[in-house]
Amino acid sequence: MSSTGIEAVLFDFGGVVADSPFDAFARYERAKNLPEGFIRALNATNHHDNAWARLERNELSFDEFCDAFEIEAKAAGGTIDTRELFGMLTRSLRADMVEAVRRCSERFKTALLTNNFVTGDSSRTSQSAQQADVLELFDVVIESSVVGVRKPDPRFYLLACEALGIEPQHAVFLDDLGVNLKPARDLGMVTIKVTSTTLAIAELEAVLGMTLR
Repeated sequence: MSSTGIEAVLFDFGGVVADSPFDAFARYERAKNLPEGFIRALNATNHHDNAWARLERNELSFDEFCDAFEIEAKAAGGTIDTRELFGMLTRSLRADMVEAVRRCSERFKTALLTNNFVTGDSSRTSQSAQQADVLELFDVVIESSVVGVRKPDPRFYLLACEALGIEPQHAVFLDDLGVNLKPARDLGMVTIKVTSTTLAIAELEAVLGMTLR
């Protein structure tokens, strides 16, 4: 254990280690003349059991999800071509955060906690083959589509802690969504909201007492 009491650093994927899918949502909304924030609002409605949540728990096939998601969009007053939207979900890695993960992995246990999905295109869900090297930096990868639980369910975080052999109070967790940080904080984790990689890395450096750049 470090002098700070932290044993492990836990990272979200999209919006932290890689670009956020919200960027693709915004591009799609502009292209289709949908209201700004329409897709995020759609996913925030009944967020435990809507189509997106069920996809990330692997409760729907991708075809079933597309049908359900488009029905939800229509009920909310919009039209979405789900396959076209998903074609825009290219998540570029953030080099500064990848370097922070690498340095963390040298001194701490590390885990990736990702809500992801199976589209039927490959066995790997929302991570591509090009990201394999980054995944190797993590001691543990917890995927919602594999374990059948997703953030913000507290069980998701506890699965990561169990796999790492730590107690929650000895972990720091980075995510870009406050709704995902609250249960981690309630479990005793130190939490960092990622609105900017520069600011988040600086905050993580202060927590860990080490340089990550």
